[in-house]
Amino acid sequence: MSPQRTALRPIDLARMAGISTQQIRNYADTGILPPSPRTAAGYRRFHEGHRAALVTYRTLARGYGWDTARSVMQAVHAGDLPEALTLVNAGHAALHEQRLSLQAVGEALEAVAEQAPDDSALPRAGMRIGEVAAYLGVRTSALRVWESAGLLSPRREPGTRYRIFGPADVRDARMISMLRRGRYLFPQIHVILDGLRRTGSSDALRAAIAQRQAELVERATAMLEGSGHLHHYLTHLGGRPPAPPDGTSGSCH
Repeated sequence: MSPQRTALRPIDLARMAGISTQQIRNYADTGILPPSPRTAAGYRRFHEGHRAALVTYRTLARGYGWDTARSVMQAVHAGDLPEALTLVNAGHAALHEQRLSLQAVGEALEAVAEQAPDDSALPRAGMRIGEVAAYLGVRTSALRVWESAGLLSPRREPGTRYRIFGPADVRDARMISMLRRGRYLFPQIHVILDGLRRTGSSDALRAAIAQRQAELVERATAMLEGSGHLHHYLTHLGGRPPAPPDGTSGSCH
């Protein structure tokens, strides 16, 4: 019996992937796996082709994300190879854009970090929250969230309690905005700002950018692995449902 014609139970696939048998059924029902023939009693019949599809899907997900991986496999099993490849190409294009954005953000952040806070660079000294938001092109709600997270600490005007942003506050807010666009998390940003405030050094910033670059390399590697599995699945199995083994009655629903 050829490997593709070896019968498998839902529990076999589930154990291999470390998921539940219900997830296997869901994958089959939504087209992530190729169609699974049933016996007269309604039992599903899985085979090596389904195992290959499952491995391909979960490997794709590590690089492209679960939504894209699902859409790719659904397109393959619907016979729409151009759509599947378009989704893969879009994932690579998005990653490339992230690399370019990271490079640009890194250069801009270095320039901001090296600038000494200066009143003359601002529209006026002692800016209020709405003015800072307009100056930086962010929402006032974002500035409040950053303050609540401990990233900003503008002084309060006596009496009115209005927030007053000095040059250092505006510089920090600009850096936070750039870092958030670069998908940095609050704890990472806190380390960068803390180092800058205490020592005037941008070493933490460089370390954070290097870490982000490493994450993108890791994702690119995962994409390559996923693409390799997809190519093998398409060329060796054709993305088609495997033929049922002779005389196999399958197992559970």
